[in-house]
Amino acid sequence: MAVSERGPRERMVFSAAQLIRRDGVAATGMREVAAHASAPRGSLQHYFPGGKEQLVNEAVGWAGRYAGNRVARFLAALDEPTPGGLFAQMVRQWTDEYEAIGFAGGCPVAAATVDCAQSTQSTREAASDAFAAWTGPVTRALVDMGVPRERAGGLATLMISALEGAILMARAERDVRALATVARELGPMLDAAVTRAG
Repeated sequence: MAVSERGPRERMVFSAAQLIRRDGVAATGMREVAAHASAPRGSLQHYFPGGKEQLVNEAVGWAGRYAGNRVARFLAALDEPTPGGLFAQMVRQWTDEYEAIGFAGGCPVAAATVDCAQSTQSTREAASDAFAAWTGPVTRALVDMGVPRERAGGLATLMISALEGAILMARAERDVRALATVARELGPMLDAAVTRAG
């Protein structure tokens, strides 16, 4: 769904996620979200009576669902899905973005975790739920590709953790080196975890 096809509430959640991934939670104000979403400022209170905390939590939830939904798209892009191929697709999303438009954006879930996990319980829970919304589809995909169920969850956590760390390093270094490294190093290990035909 294009941004212009979303209703004002959905546009504000999407805009909050985009601003958080670029600027962090503290620097993302309600006015900026309304302006970015081309929504009337008064609608913020209407749609988000819980204020900024509610909006941030919903943006974090949106980001987790988005990441989880991307797993199926990544698999569909592969002629023969493999765990290493899935991880390479997950990494490529970020490499492509950084090579095309620069290193301004990161993961909104990570940004909210860094900014709010200690001070805002509801945002910490929203971030935890968002990571679960991402880890679940990766785990299921690994099982479908022949990774034993008892190992798939741990490997999904490893994939997401490595990707998140590489995103941070890429932004700090202004270079995709860390992203390329995790894809190259983890790919064979992930593929070696397959014990049966998927």
